[in-house]
Amino acid sequence: MIRHEDVLLEPVLSEKANLLREEGKYVFKVAQSATKIQVKEAVSKLFNVHPISCNVMVVGGKPKRQRYHRGYTSTWKKAIVRLPKDEKISLFEGV
Repeated sequence: MIRHEDVLLEPVLSEKANLLREEGKYVFKVAQSATKIQVKEAVSKLFNVHPISCNVMVVGGKPKRQRYHRGYTSTWKKAIVRLPKDEKISLFEGV
């Protein structure tokens, strides 16, 4: 059983995530083993909101190189959680 604190790793603060936030959608980096239901429960318990839906996707690593060595950045999992119009997550509002 995964704890709610272990499901949500960190919020994603990017330009695209800021545009989604205006629509009531919040973006989080989540654990690789997290499911949609676990993400919705974690957001609900940690932020006292009632999520409507959750989309989960795996973001593949990008190719990078350092001098003569080639490699990839890490693959990670992203969740987009949609909230009702009257609810907000205060963590994001101060940013």
